[in-house]
Amino acid sequence: MGFWPGGDRDGNPYVTSDITLQVADALRGSIIKCYYMDVRKLKRRLTFEGVETMLSELESKLYNNIFIPGYRTQITSDEILKTLEEIKKIIIYQHNGLFLHLVTNLIHKIEVFGLHFASLDIRQDSSVHRKLFDALAGRVLPSNYSSLSEDEKINLLVSLSEPLDAESLEDPIHQDTIRSIHAVRSIQTYNGVDGCNRYIISQCCSALNAIEVLGLFLLGGWKKEELNIDIVPLFETIDDLKESGAIMRKLYSHPEYRTHLQRRNNRQTIMLGFSDGTKDGGYLMANWSIYKAKEELTAISREYDIDVVFFDGRGGPPSRGGGKTHRFYASMGNNISNKEIQLTIQGQTVSSNFGTTDSARYNMEQLLNAGISNDLFDTRSYTLSSEEDQLLQELSTAGYEAYKNLRDHPYLADYLLQASPLRFYSETNIGSRPAKRGGGSQLSLKDLRAIPFAGSWSQLKQNVTGFYGVGSALKQLESQGKFPALQKLYKNSLFFKTLLDNCEMAMMKSFFPLTAYLGNHKQYGEIWQNIYEEYELTKQYLSKLSGHHELMADYPVDQLSIQMRERIVLPLLTIQQYALTKVREFDEQLLQTPMKEVYEKLVMRCSFGIINAGRNSA
Repeated sequence: MGFWPGGDRDGNPYVTSDITLQVADALRGSIIKCYYMDVRKLKRRLTFEGVETMLSELESKLYNNIFIPGYRTQITSDEILKTLEEIKKIIIYQHNGLFLHLVTNLIHKIEVFGLHFASLDIRQDSSVHRKLFDALAGRVLPSNYSSLSEDEKINLLVSLSEPLDAESLEDPIHQDTIRSIHAVRSIQTYNGVDGCNRYIISQCCSALNAIEVLGLFLLGGWKKEELNIDIVPLFETIDDLKESGAIMRKLYSHPEYRTHLQRRNNRQTIMLGFSDGTKDGGYLMANWSIYKAKEELTAISREYDIDVVFFDGRGGPPSRGGGKTHRFYASMGNNISNKEIQLTIQGQTVSSNFGTTDSARYNMEQLLNAGISNDLFDTRSYTLSSEEDQLLQELSTAGYEAYKNLRDHPYLADYLLQASPLRFYSETNIGSRPAKRGGGSQLSLKDLRAIPFAGSWSQLKQNVTGFYGVGSALKQLESQGKFPALQKLYKNSLFFKTLLDNCEMAMMKSFFPLTAYLGNHKQYGEIWQNIYEEYELTKQYLSKLSGHHELMADYPVDQLSIQMRERIVLPLLTIQQYALTKVREFDEQLLQTPMKEVYEKLVMRCSFGIINAGRNSA
């Protein structure tokens, strides 16, 4: 189990190296408390001679680690396991295995959670690293560093050997970037290597971006031969996904990085961002680009004898890679590595999918079943032929062109700011990061976070990121006489069917009467009409393709679940839209009244209920 809060500093000014250390301590303290309570329960049962004394000593050490400052270094998970294994032997050989299952259960917990509870991932945007190294020109790097080629920069960074004092830097962000490297070593000392051993690079668009992280750890005092950190590139935009294969080939070919991978058991984790991919390229192109990137990255990794592990930035709704997640994994085929699957789970989705024993067991079984069935039943229905591959490429390209026209509309950013609760997202204090990267006052879709972007469409009940462009793409291919081929693909390909099933789920959560009044707005009417027409077009063609007369007809239980939640949330959505309308009126009239603050607060309070009822914030 991994953990991002406290380690994900990508554009988040509230996450510092001190916060990272505090979160790591909190994780350690939480799991040790659980072990302490379990040991206390064992003491009441295992009152055998020899065992009771060992449990009392273990209880005392755990207690001291929780309540006595500075004591945490005096116990390790190996030490706890060694004590429990000795107790296990005594029970087996001297007490006929009485209560053995209780000890075994605790051993399993410690083997899974160690003293770290969850592995804390460090994440930072590549631009921060680039600016730091540019600032080091003339110090630990040549004064002309910025003008050097990528290969020259890479060779310089892998040859760094002298640690850098964070205090010698002027920029606080640069200082904290170096301190975060020191924090990783500190966490490993107290919580074990599993406590923090991955560094994720957001907006990774070159091999240099990955090597910059290697250089950071060398500046942080790490030696190459002891660097037990996985460097994880995150490819998000459509262009980055297309270039990901060439980037990884360059990394695999570099002697220093290849040596680093050998020390990491020839294993490379690669993260793929569904959310930002959808924001950048639309629903069809994002999903297809990720699929093709996985195919290419798998082939390249196998060529270099590297075990590639895909870490999917999924979460919540279909527009962020959620929906029927297990069906996607069951449809990947043998061209995509699935030896191990890692995926992000959005906060609200954690509680709904894993908050009870029954739901956790069901969802874990679904994912396990997806991996096993993909491996055992890798038949024709799961693998795309060259003709089907080309068909999906054409469909995705057509969908991208339709989405791009909307994305690049000059009023789209204003539409989201004025008609949705986008500008209130940061103030609701429910997200893990600010609504956008950077500190500028102007809103840029590039800088806007994926969750506020998708969440704004969700609270507008328009869900653009889950369907826009699908109808236009299907219509375009029909005009080319390719609709029979699409119908055949829908019937034979689990990947394509799941893609459209998730699209139907996003549409099922749309409700255009809520914002129909915007259709006549002098500035935003065109955007609203375009979205509504695309929705109706997509609904028409999905019905034609599937043969069903209603959305999600293949999933009646899920259909009823969504209908129930949407009925609950509709009054809140109506109140929120009314409040947004009043705020717009005050802004247009340049009025500053106490009532404006009241309506703004009403927008935020409605968001809480909408998100909880919808089970995700996007």
